[in-house]
Amino acid sequence: MEPRLVGPGPYRATRLWNEIIELFRAEMPLRKHRCRFKSYERCFKASEAVDCLHELLGSNQNFGPEVTRNQTVKLLKKFLKNHVIEDIKGRWGKEDFQDDGHLYRFPPSSPLKPYPKKPSCAKEVIKFPDWNEPKAGTSQEHIPVKSVIMNSEMWYKRHSIAIGEVPACKLVFRRELTQRNIEEIWKSMTLSQLQKVLGLDSLDEVLDTKLVNSKHIVQNAYNVNKQGIVALEDKSKELPHWILSAMKCLANWPSCSDLKQPTYSGFERDVFKTIVDYFGQMKEPLLTFHFFDVFVSVLGLLQKHSKAVEALQISCLLLPPENRKRLQLLVRMMARISFNKDLPPLSDSVRTRTVMVQAFSRCILCSKDEMDLDELLAAKLVSFLMDNYQEILSVPSALKCSIEEYIVHLQRVQFQKSYPEVYRVRFPTPESEAVLFPEKTKQKPPILMWALKKPFQPFHRTRSFRM
Repeated sequence: MEPRLVGPGPYRATRLWNEIIELFRAEMPLRKHRCRFKSYERCFKASEAVDCLHELLGSNQNFGPEVTRNQTVKLLKKFLKNHVIEDIKGRWGKEDFQDDGHLYRFPPSSPLKPYPKKPSCAKEVIKFPDWNEPKAGTSQEHIPVKSVIMNSEMWYKRHSIAIGEVPACKLVFRRELTQRNIEEIWKSMTLSQLQKVLGLDSLDEVLDTKLVNSKHIVQNAYNVNKQGIVALEDKSKELPHWILSAMKCLANWPSCSDLKQPTYSGFERDVFKTIVDYFGQMKEPLLTFHFFDVFVSVLGLLQKHSKAVEALQISCLLLPPENRKRLQLLVRMMARISFNKDLPPLSDSVRTRTVMVQAFSRCILCSKDEMDLDELLAAKLVSFLMDNYQEILSVPSALKCSIEEYIVHLQRVQFQKSYPEVYRVRFPTPESEAVLFPEKTKQKPPILMWALKKPFQPFHRTRSFRM
């Protein structure tokens, strides 16, 4: 059975779970084994299962070679808990699977997870706010009108103008774009572009758009420093100074500006553990529970590098500013540590890059309800973030430019409706310019003599000359 790429869309985590189970059942060799003087047909050792599944995950483009043997054991524990496998006595339900010689087998029943049944969504078009609509609470009936005492002369003037029934007039509301309007434009166009990049008919299956805060998008786009890091308005949400100092120490090793040089062996590991403990105690991951399905969907685009980068750029723009800033600082530190050859190893058995992924994956991405593939999906995303963090965690310039151009266009249209005479003077049309500045009669260029000279044309005899 050939593995297939599971693209973006709803229930991607469930689809991946079923995909891996089908692959594992198809590829896992089943043989006859003996245990305690008794033979068991069609079973496998725990260590054989780890070998097989680890190889499958490493060669699968949905996961890749970053998957470790330890992560594979954790997944097999979940297989045992969810009755994907059982021991030779038919026991399951506990995560007591170990990488050893115990015997396991596949149950006869199908362990695949069903997909939630939801009504199919038609293709959704993100709605843009209508700026000509009256504000909430304003209606035609509640507009105060000054009463007029009618006399015979006024009555005659009014009714001598119109012939027949005069249609009712509708008030036209003209108002300037407010900051709230601009924020809603940013939200609408950002979500519209995200839906386009993901190739989905609707975002409803992966995101509740009502919970997307338009203020966060605008703040992330404009409140940034020279390095592109978000500048928070609420300083109480900044990282503690001692954590920032610890992160700078490892990121710039051995040039520690905030801390003195270490005086004992293993200092760098203690600093690293301090950072891991701080981010590990957060109640919610940096990418938030609400956006979990969005980021899992983006993982389906990793084979298309440019689309994956764009989708992550837009998705990270939706985050609360404090989360986005912490993500920027953390991933930048992780990338610098991974490529810093001067930093002593942070583990005796695992390379530094893998240590980074294992230590911070869960504090970056995880679901509110424990998912079976949380750890593997988070590791895949974090690895891609580390490799492309400068581009992903910057403001998408093309999106920003298109939104700004659209806002300028709307402002000009509103100005034209509100002040047509002033607009006509400030922004003349080609027709009005022609009236104000008539062009002089253009003289035709002189006919060149050489143009009159035609090459010799041979005489052609026509029918009229025939005898």
